[in-house]
Amino acid sequence: MKNASEVTIFVLKGFTDNLELQIIFFFLFLAIYLFTLMGNLGLIVLVIGDSRLHNPMYYFLSVLSSVDACLSSVITPNMLVDFMAKNKVISFLGCAAQMFLAVTLGTTECFLLAAMAYDRYVAIYNPLLYAVSMSPRVYVPLIVASFVGGILHAMLHAVATFSLSFRGSNEIRHFFCDIPPLLAISSSDTYVNQLLLIYFVGSIEIVTILIVLISYGCILLAILKMHSAEGRRKIFSTCGSHLTGVAVYHGTILFMYVRPSSSYALEHDMIVSVFYSIVIPMLNPIIYSLRNKDVKEAIKRVFGKNRCMM
Repeated sequence: MKNASEVTIFVLKGFTDNLELQIIFFFLFLAIYLFTLMGNLGLIVLVIGDSRLHNPMYYFLSVLSSVDACLSSVITPNMLVDFMAKNKVISFLGCAAQMFLAVTLGTTECFLLAAMAYDRYVAIYNPLLYAVSMSPRVYVPLIVASFVGGILHAMLHAVATFSLSFRGSNEIRHFFCDIPPLLAISSSDTYVNQLLLIYFVGSIEIVTILIVLISYGCILLAILKMHSAEGRRKIFSTCGSHLTGVAVYHGTILFMYVRPSSSYALEHDMIVSVFYSIVIPMLNPIIYSLRNKDVKEAIKRVFGKNRCMM
């Protein structure tokens, strides 16, 4: 922090300097952000308000929705302001806080997706003991551990990144304070930082993806033993949505962070960052709702009550 004290502000260059494109992007990302908030907050309210959704699967889903809403809120509002602002600046502490929160929430989502895969395995492999195996003593620590893991991971990179010297350019070729573009403008040797990024992000990705693959391998074995076609269809519907969300999210994270710095192309990386930080939080409520019969029925019940009250 002492070496970086010479820089008091950063300039977020964003996507373009073209005013017309900035206006178009402003309304596009404003619509995405509003849809993200409505979708994720609506899913949380649905889980809280419908007693039939009071089980660990939907508790995990509601926590995932809260993480998505927060992740989008950490990044998108500041980006919207920058589209309309002449000086696209962010303070040194503001940049550090934004990076810390984004890494915390992004890492927490990785752990939550793995926990959700394990939850599905327990529910399908031994449904009679599901309530015991996934009691509050189990799923609450899993949720807490996901957030603790995210915070510790973010602290590591925040300290490592903002201990560097930023004596040259303070222009970040990105729309938010992410690790790779910050390393790109540092005047210090970033070799250790790049190793930390590849090692820790890679380790988290390997562990969480393995948990997902092992869980769904066991689920596949359980499905093959089932004789009910309706039961198979329901399981494929529920698990397919989760696998879709996992594949899209982990694919963008791996591409963005687990590769050598020599392959960074910040203009292209911004597009990838848009997917995991803005687009995926918008898509998750759709992915987990449209293919989930229980959620669709809960929506009908809630809207049916509202119509009766009107």
